[in-house]
Amino acid sequence: MQVTVLGAGTMGHGIAQVTAMADHDIVVRDVEPEYVENGLESIEANLEGGIERDKLTREEADATLSRIDGTTDLTEALEGADLVIEAVPEDLDLKRDTLEDVEGVVDEGTTIATNTSSLSVTEIASAAEHDDRVIGLHFFNPVHIMELVEIVVPEQASEETVATAHEFVEDIDKTAVEVTDSPGFASSRLGVALGVEAMRMVEEGVADPHDIDAAMELGYNHPMGPIELGDVVGLDVRLDILEYLREELGERFRPPQVLKRKVRAGKLGKKTGEGFYVWEDGEIVGVSGGGGDE
Repeated sequence: MQVTVLGAGTMGHGIAQVTAMADHDIVVRDVEPEYVENGLESIEANLEGGIERDKLTREEADATLSRIDGTTDLTEALEGADLVIEAVPEDLDLKRDTLEDVEGVVDEGTTIATNTSSLSVTEIASAAEHDDRVIGLHFFNPVHIMELVEIVVPEQASEETVATAHEFVEDIDKTAVEVTDSPGFASSRLGVALGVEAMRMVEEGVADPHDIDAAMELGYNHPMGPIELGDVVGLDVRLDILEYLREELGERFRPPQVLKRKVRAGKLGKKTGEGFYVWEDGEIVGVSGGGGDE
């Protein structure tokens, strides 16, 4: 299968990697050459890490890289594509515009997937003339490690499109859960609900972030606690999702003030070096003081 991934960022290059590892030919496209180059370098680094951990051989890594091309040319990227997966930033208008651009190039038989974590796939799909071929494929970060892919079915999707999505997920050795398109789907809605309550507990002084995270990791066998996960995902991303869910589903998803303050202060988590925790070289080295105003 020829697969095109639009967006070479964290999710895009991860999707490209696992797809190429499943023997599919991949083209990764982004708007700037440096973005494409960074994405390809990240794939190579992930594969090198896999070799060091004896997860794959040098030959398998080289074969994977040989199946991946990068470009900034949209028409070139879409040529001959059987499946297009857009992994552009989480902006509804941008995703709808991307869908329109894709549909202007690909054949009518091409399946188009959107990798969104919370936006309405039904609304994204409505930008397409042939909206029955649009589906949601929600991958999880890091893509090459996380097993789950959430297949989000909009109202317009045909049975053939849904079947194609399931076949693809199975073929790349992931596990699919199918959900009807609704705000937050299953994973984001449940995950954010847990995360926002954990933030409120910090805000109310119930316990510090370490102890809240330890309670879920040791008591419920979660691989990562909800506060740490928020820092890893990005507190700005968490805030955007909460505001969207509050608008769609009500006040139970109201963002806590501590989250708003941290985002205003630019304390977005691991990517900025501080969120609820303090981070150095990708590792937690302490708990952030205050709520983000200082």
